[in-house]
Amino acid sequence: MVRIPAITLFFALFLSHISAQQKVSFYSEDSLKITADLYLKDYKLPFILLFHQGASSRGEFSEIAVRLMKLDYNCLAVDLRVGEKMNYVVNETAFRAKEGKYSHTFFDAQKDIKATLAYIRKFNNKEVILFGSSFSASLCLIEAAKNPDIKAVIAFSPGEFFRPEVTVKDSIADLRIPLFIYATSMEFEFVQQMISDIPDNYKKVYTPLKSRGEHGAKTLSQTSDSSDECWFELLLFFKKIRYN
Repeated sequence: MVRIPAITLFFALFLSHISAQQKVSFYSEDSLKITADLYLKDYKLPFILLFHQGASSRGEFSEIAVRLMKLDYNCLAVDLRVGEKMNYVVNETAFRAKEGKYSHTFFDAQKDIKATLAYIRKFNNKEVILFGSSFSASLCLIEAAKNPDIKAVIAFSPGEFFRPEVTVKDSIADLRIPLFIYATSMEFEFVQQMISDIPDNYKKVYTPLKSRGEHGAKTLSQTSDSSDECWFELLLFFKKIRYN
């Protein structure tokens, strides 16, 4: 039997631990406890922050986050205060919000995005990529328009979810960072109009060619007909921003 030196075994276990999924928690500005899954590959690498669509949870990104880590990013998939469950993962933050009678409209989840940005500063000060799905895609765009620490935004199926109080089109008119905007064939025309004030050289707008696509980040899942096509376009976007 081959004996593995203790020090070798220790480092193997350590490296496995730091790259594995780990449930973490932190607090929003109104003291709501937020649950998230941390996918930490290397403390020195930048972060992609992953935010789910309505009626969903951090489980929406269980498959996606693992693939993004292979591009040399850390990931943090967050339970926002709006949602239920996805891929058998219950949204713990939304449960606490209801139980504790915290305000939990779509736009209230902006507090959770801000808290997430503050939390990852424990790891490093590198520029961050925001990745949103449906209503959270719109929140990511709005946050990026105000926050210079955001390097890029990946927005799957953004829309005008906050009217009449907030209009996304007006809020992001001056946004000038790299954007990957996905829309289904039914959403495409509306999304194009919503981001029309942003110059074309800052945005990649994509809709599937071989299928209608699915709403939000679900279109990246292996069960989606547009998964391979969409991943290809997304990988091209990452290649572009890595060297800019």
